[in-house]
Amino acid sequence: MASSGSWTDLSARAISGVAIAIVGLVAVLAGGVWFQMLAVFATAVMIWELWMMIRPDLPERGMMMAALSASVLSGLLGQDSVALIAMLFITPVIGTLWAWREKAAFFLFAMLIQLAGWGLILLRAEYGALWLIWLIVVVVATDVAGYFAGRMIGGPKFWPRVSPKKTWAGTVAGWIAAAIIGLVFAQIVGAGGGLVLVSVVLSFASQLGDIAESALKRRMGVKDSSALIPGHGGLFDRFDGLLGATLAVLVIALALHLPGAEF
Repeated sequence: MASSGSWTDLSARAISGVAIAIVGLVAVLAGGVWFQMLAVFATAVMIWELWMMIRPDLPERGMMMAALSASVLSGLLGQDSVALIAMLFITPVIGTLWAWREKAAFFLFAMLIQLAGWGLILLRAEYGALWLIWLIVVVVATDVAGYFAGRMIGGPKFWPRVSPKKTWAGTVAGWIAAAIIGLVFAQIVGAGGGLVLVSVVLSFASQLGDIAESALKRRMGVKDSSALIPGHGGLFDRFDGLLGATLAVLVIALALHLPGAEF
C-alpha cells in the first residue's frame, strides 16, 4: 500500500501538471501578446534556474541574468531582421564573464534556451496555434510513451553515463508515439507523409534536450533545476525536451517553410 507521503507527492505533481497544461493551452490558443509574455517569462525563469545551478552563491546576478534575457527577448518581438538575433548573445556573453566557472556550459545552455524561447514565439506568430500544439503533443507523447515503456519493458540503457534511467525501449517507444502523432496530424492538416518522419526527428531532438539537461544536472550535482513547481522541479526540468524539439523544428521550418503539404 502506498504511503500517504507518496500520494501527496503524486497529487502535487498531478495538480501542478494540470495547471501548467491549462495555462499553456490558453496562451497558445490566445496567441499574440499573451503567448509572447508567457514565452518571455518562461525563458527568463529558465535562465535564472541555469545560473542558480552553476552559481548558487550569487543569486542576485541570477535575477539580473533573467531580467536581461527577458529584455532582450522582448526587444526582438515584432522585428523582421534576422541580424537582430545577434542580440541573443548578450545574456550568454555577460553571464560567461560573471560565471567564473562552467563558462562554456552557461554560454551554450543560455543561448539554446533563448533561441528556443524566440523560436516558440516565431512559430506561433508565423504558423498558428495548431502547429505549435502538434509540436507540444509530439514532445508530451514522446515523454509519456518513453516513461511507461521504460518502466514496463526495461532492458538496455540508452546512455547510462549521462541518463541512467533512460532505456532503449523507452527511447524507441517515444519515436513510435511521435510517428503516430505525426500520422494523425498529417491527416488533419492535409500534409504529406513526410510529417511522420519530421515528428520522429522532433521526438529524438526532445530526448536529446532531456539528456543534455540531465548531463548538466549531474555535472552540477543537483537533482532538479529548482523547486518552483511542486512535484516537478523547475521549468527547465519540465521543458528541456520542448527546448530541444523547438530548436529542431525551427531549423526545419526555416529550411522547408512549415507548414506545407511538401512534407
